[in-house]
Amino acid sequence: MLFEDVVMDYDDTLNGIQGVVEYGDYELSIIKHGHSYGGLQGLYEIGVWKGDNQVELPGITAEDDSVKGYLTEQEVSAIMTKMFTITGESGKQL
Repeated sequence: MLFEDVVMDYDDTLNGIQGVVEYGDYELSIIKHGHSYGGLQGLYEIGVWKGDNQVELPGITAEDDSVKGYLTEQEVSAIMTKMFTITGESGKQL
């Protein structure tokens, strides 16, 4: 699964868009809104969740950081490929 396969839904709370993809025990949240890192520039922010906790994931986010922003669609696709490599799961839209 790549970025182009994700259906981005409008979220009233965020006043922006979000798509969530499940990779086994992890969920990758992809957002773009006025307060996300890069949202005003038309770029995306990702966050990794495990259960109810947002987590850092080596190879996806920086140490001591659970989000990564200012991402192009191509960069989000590359992260999605890394999520597959890390988890062995191809990704399923939630």
